[in-house]
Amino acid sequence: MSDLQKLILETLANGDIENSVEFAQSVPVDHHVVVDQFKALSAYSVVDYTAHTTMQQVLTDEGLEYSDLGSPEFRLFSQIPDEGIARADLQKAVGDLFKKGFSHCMKKKTVKIEKGTVVKIGDMDDSCQMLLNVIRNGGSLSKGDFNDLKRRKLVNNVKILQYSATAGEEFDVNWQKPVTDLTSEMLQAGNFENLKFKPINFNADGLKNDGGYLHPLLKVREEFRQIFLELGFEEMSTNLFCESSFWNFDSLFQPQQHPVRDAHDTFFLSKPEFAGAIPADYLERVKEMHEDGDEDSIGWRYNWAEVEARKNILRTHTTAVSARTLYNLAQDGFQPKKFFSIDRVFRNETLDATHLAEFHQIEGIVIDKGLGLAHLMGIMEVFFERIGIQGLRYKAAYNPYTEPSMEVFGYHPGLGKWIELGNSGIFRPEMLKPMGLPEDATAIAWGISLERPTMIKYGIDNIRDLFGYKTKIDFITGNPICRLDEL
Repeated sequence: MSDLQKLILETLANGDIENSVEFAQSVPVDHHVVVDQFKALSAYSVVDYTAHTTMQQVLTDEGLEYSDLGSPEFRLFSQIPDEGIARADLQKAVGDLFKKGFSHCMKKKTVKIEKGTVVKIGDMDDSCQMLLNVIRNGGSLSKGDFNDLKRRKLVNNVKILQYSATAGEEFDVNWQKPVTDLTSEMLQAGNFENLKFKPINFNADGLKNDGGYLHPLLKVREEFRQIFLELGFEEMSTNLFCESSFWNFDSLFQPQQHPVRDAHDTFFLSKPEFAGAIPADYLERVKEMHEDGDEDSIGWRYNWAEVEARKNILRTHTTAVSARTLYNLAQDGFQPKKFFSIDRVFRNETLDATHLAEFHQIEGIVIDKGLGLAHLMGIMEVFFERIGIQGLRYKAAYNPYTEPSMEVFGYHPGLGKWIELGNSGIFRPEMLKPMGLPEDATAIAWGISLERPTMIKYGIDNIRDLFGYKTKIDFITGNPICRLDEL
């Protein structure tokens, strides 16, 4: 027990502490230290305390100065000789005091001006200083006197918070703070039986675990992943954020002069600037398909440049992953497969409420012989039904590497409107043939963003609040679990 705690208990043994401010001044110690001890003792029911708010009249800095030296009007009056003094001479004698004091002397009619001479009228006492000293000595003024001084900015009313204290239920002038822990030293000394231990609160919450929270994107990602796995899809390896233009564009039969391959749409790497190993025979077949096509296609009819294909970029879509996967499937021996990927892609976008320079794509692919548009529409209806969207609509679209291509729309019951879900199509033969896949093999594919359904699910209007440096930690730690039986 501290000396201050002992003094508080001894004082309470003889009666209540009515005013904590006065008690602190009598010790002397800062008032907040006394209040802290009241609260500490109250936690053990040794002391009960009550807060009281009062208004107190106090002096301003200028008021303290006048309390020490006298008011400007009195000091100025004291400088005027009995025979009077020229106004200019008086102003020179008292300096700045003239401006503050002369008007009050005139107002109190203690001086007058006769032919340019300032003359006293009777005597003057310093009533201003006397009133200020009343407040300084702990007293208070009448409303009229206080308001007069307040207009001169000499006094203020301040709110004073003070406490009264009484003996609590567990009061004991010889009280000792209960011991929190049983230590080995206590056991060795054998004095623990005489000690008072603090009761254990078994209903108290444990320490909050600030780790292990999942970002909403990860929760929604896992839901989509489970949907794909339940439908028999295999997950593709998506660990290459940095990709060559060959796999990102050329292998997809996307011409080298296409606008999306410009710097204003794609992030190009400077180190390393160019890709290394690309299967030579496959690269040559892709070149021939771009330049001349085959018996079923005329290609793009331009001079294909290998240096352009080897430029390294941040991948602009996960279809680059699909291209690698389909190529490997052809090398390992074709068999019908269903693949999916969910990962990050990068585009040189203008940032706004719905666009970021990095975001996530969800992509599904089915490759088999004899697949067509009806199969694509059927698998998408099954897929989107898993997230509560039925009755899909389609609109013809254009993609360099799919033909036909469709935009997919679905009616969202919660939003009460039709929303765009993603893109879909059938990979062009010009993309699949150079890989070495059978000529009658067909690959159907569709893709959607991960951010769009997450924003709908969690009611987010601005994508920057979901993903990026503006995302609040409270949003990550406090968001609910995710189930995609409906968006």
